[in-house]
Amino acid sequence: MQMIFERYDIVVVGGGHAGCEAAAAAARLGSQVLLVTMNIASIAQMSCNPAMGGIAKGQIIREIDALGGLSAIVTDHTMIQFRMLNKSKGPAMWSPRAQSDRVQFSLKWQELLSSLPNLHVWQDSVTGILVEDGTVKGVEAAFAGKIFAQAVIITSGTFLNGRIHIGKNHFEGGRLGEANATSLTGSIQKQGIQSERLKTGTPVRVDGRTIDFSLMTEQKGDTVPGRFSFTDTPALKDQHSCYLTYTNERVHKILAEGFDDSPLFAGRIQGSGPRYCPSIEDKLERFSERDRHQLFIEPEGRNTSEYYVNGFSSSLPIEIQYRALLEVPGFANARILKPGYAIEYDYFPPTQLTLSLESRMVRKLYFAGQVNGTTGYEEAAGQGLMAGINAHRRLHEKDPLVLKRHEAYIGVLIDDLVTKGTQEPYRMFTSRAEFRILLRQDNADQRLTRIGHLAGLAGKDRVERLDRKEKHIQAFIRFLKQQNADPENVNPILTKRGTPPLQQKTRYINLILRPQVSLREIIEKDPVLKSYFQGFKGEETYDEAVESAEILIKYQGYIEKEKEIAGKISRLENIALATDLNYMDMQSISKEAREKLQKTKPANIGQAARISGITPSDISVLLVYLGR
Repeated sequence: MQMIFERYDIVVVGGGHAGCEAAAAAARLGSQVLLVTMNIASIAQMSCNPAMGGIAKGQIIREIDALGGLSAIVTDHTMIQFRMLNKSKGPAMWSPRAQSDRVQFSLKWQELLSSLPNLHVWQDSVTGILVEDGTVKGVEAAFAGKIFAQAVIITSGTFLNGRIHIGKNHFEGGRLGEANATSLTGSIQKQGIQSERLKTGTPVRVDGRTIDFSLMTEQKGDTVPGRFSFTDTPALKDQHSCYLTYTNERVHKILAEGFDDSPLFAGRIQGSGPRYCPSIEDKLERFSERDRHQLFIEPEGRNTSEYYVNGFSSSLPIEIQYRALLEVPGFANARILKPGYAIEYDYFPPTQLTLSLESRMVRKLYFAGQVNGTTGYEEAAGQGLMAGINAHRRLHEKDPLVLKRHEAYIGVLIDDLVTKGTQEPYRMFTSRAEFRILLRQDNADQRLTRIGHLAGLAGKDRVERLDRKEKHIQAFIRFLKQQNADPENVNPILTKRGTPPLQQKTRYINLILRPQVSLREIIEKDPVLKSYFQGFKGEETYDEAVESAEILIKYQGYIEKEKEIAGKISRLENIALATDLNYMDMQSISKEAREKLQKTKPANIGQAARISGITPSDISVLLVYLGR
């Protein structure tokens, strides 16, 4: 038992997606880290659906990988389906999504964590934080007692005073079948940190042997599946399909029978639920004009018959859930493995944090994941990675790593949380990013790998790989600009795609500018391009370079315009605001602005301008005050 009384550099509280990334990042950077989790077997548990990525979330996973995090690597090793979403739209909207094997995902995370010599894991419940003179000194645990550390990262997910609701029944729990944490919130509150309540939910799980998939629409993975990581992870084989089906009026009628017993409508749930992933009963209430809602049926893994009924999240009585499900096409003979339920839990409004995710009230205390009001594995993992990096940097007296909004979705996420806060579970969307043509999934490595390398997390091999990819992109674009296409070779393709054939030779780049024309198709059919590109096909970055080259050609004007705007905004980000500024003394600023600035304490003019209620005239006054 001696090891639990050692003094650690960093203690991470919670073994979910945020905790795993935080602990792994800090340990790999050289800190001695203790990860405290209530159940080692549940590390990196996929509490909700067994999938990673999706709209904007896929970009976050690729950004984590580019910085040197591990979520993409774990996903690639354990996925059973891969799809690139939104391919019919512009590249800013393309988002990778993987269906994961739930059990293998957790086991792979445990394997990677176990391989880190600076990381120790301890199964225990943290009951409080130790604070002295405004600085965290460690944690108090139920079994181990006091564990001293120079920094602490709280990543407790939904476990803080978690309460599960199913119909009229409610009981304490952090997840179905797992205990909650009842004392940590109070200990944190004693330091002047405010907490509030949120709610989320999950649907029934069904035995796939009792589902009639012939009555559903099969959704297969991509014919040539991609991957999340920019490293050489295994190629996906033997993909498993997902399925689409829909509710109907009979389903809705049965669900409505349970509304009187619904904890959501009866007021037994006080926390705000997720706007963009509501329960099925919430959908019926909010979208009463609709006669059906889509359900997405997801396999839980390769070696299980369990299926996740995405879109059917509910806290209604079990018998109501079951009767309604039987009326959904394909589920007439369904057997339920687990009921759907809602869970209410504590979170700490993130406006109490700095952009490094450090508490404003307690030095060297960090928060990441659902305790900051977010929802989703990807948002949690991104925060965990940044908290782990910044806690380590804090201990070595280095400036925090803060990603800007034009650099990463992770930067948008953290800036939104810290600057604007959230009163409902925050979910990332491409629409939240004003520079989404810059924040594409294909260029995450170009945006962030060198940053991750300078931070000490992304290895030299990552940078060398990126250098090769960028050289290929430049070479491809240069060749397409210099060489002419022969009408005889390309006109059959152009005619097939419904775009005018060539009357004379023209540069290849002019063809690629046409929205109907695919660079890959031209490469395959045109002998000149096929001969040139054949020399690069053995390179590991070939496919990525071809994709990026085509995007840069087709969208160059949009990309340059966004870069110009981002550059202007960046100049505001470089004008720092002192943390000890007393905004209440600035009488030329509106009272509302003074109060919000005083509460938020923005790090720079750019962040100040994004606070709700701050006007351009308020910013002008601040600039005058700063001598600008």
